[in-house]
Amino acid sequence: MSVHKISSAGRIELASKPLLSYTDGSEYMIAVDGRTLIVQNPRDNDNSSVWKISGLPSETTLQWIRGTPSDSVASHVLTAAETVFTLHRTCTEITILGERTLSDALINAGISLPLHKNAPRIARDMLWQAPQLWLPSPVSPVPLRYTLSDGKRHPIRPRKERGTAYQRFIPWLGKTFSFRAINIDQDLPLIHRWMNEPAVAKVWQEEGDLEKHRAYLTAIEKDPHMQSLIACLDDEPFGYFEVYWAKENRIAPFYDADDFDRGWHVLIGEPSFRGKDFATAWLTSISHYLFLADPRTRRVVGEPRADHAQQLRNLDKSGYAKVKEFDFPHKRAMLVMLLREHYFGGAYWWPRSDEAITSIPSQS
Repeated sequence: MSVHKISSAGRIELASKPLLSYTDGSEYMIAVDGRTLIVQNPRDNDNSSVWKISGLPSETTLQWIRGTPSDSVASHVLTAAETVFTLHRTCTEITILGERTLSDALINAGISLPLHKNAPRIARDMLWQAPQLWLPSPVSPVPLRYTLSDGKRHPIRPRKERGTAYQRFIPWLGKTFSFRAINIDQDLPLIHRWMNEPAVAKVWQEEGDLEKHRAYLTAIEKDPHMQSLIACLDDEPFGYFEVYWAKENRIAPFYDADDFDRGWHVLIGEPSFRGKDFATAWLTSISHYLFLADPRTRRVVGEPRADHAQQLRNLDKSGYAKVKEFDFPHKRAMLVMLLREHYFGGAYWWPRSDEAITSIPSQS
């Protein structure tokens, strides 16, 4: 398998396979030759652009050289900037040089810093909050209005995701990670097999027959505060995630839940996907997805078992803080919390290169 290794200096060492990006739901291939960067839409040979990188790392500039039809300039400049930040992890700002349309594209995308020497700038932490780079169909947040569910007052929630909800190229795997909404009829045999896999059953305690698992998934499908997602690498399913709004969840009584806090549960159903590199892919991505889905989400929370030392270490390396222990009826739990500002400011979409993250079979 072709991979892109992270060097001790924090730079991605490219393999023969090009980087990929999914800006605005389209696949772009990116090739880098020295300081030259080429963005290409493989479905349209005329849809390409060439850029020059200079001034690394403190005075980084990205200069448009040629190419790019006007109707996709925003996609190209965002993709090129994402690539520079991906390849050069110590770079935190980029000045964009070129035509006026580049500046307009960044302003329209809502990620341009004030001009620097009459040129727009992009900050890394702002770019990684741009949903159009990773969400195929980003939607505007639902206007704020409150309702009651089981005596709990909370904002009206958006409709659930359909199809692919998130996609991101993972350089250290050379594969595309994605979340897609579950299709019960299609995915039931898979979930049934995973729930009965011994390592998963030990934690989730949901082993049983097909009808039990159909009822389990159907109940979540009808619950507006939760959604089931399938995690894939290059479209190969390997894990099951449940994401939820914390205000309506069982975790809410144990802390001061904000209206837009999110949380998640996970099981990795395929044993061959439980290695360190796979864990870093989904751990960095689930937080990213939840922060992108609604810009009002300031915190992502979780409640793993308090005695699951390895899981807590992995969450700590992924930016989560241990807040306190508390008791559910079925387990002693640890409240963990990740702040939006901490995630984006600390670039936690990357694994900690100096601290290996090991596999987490499941979290409940």
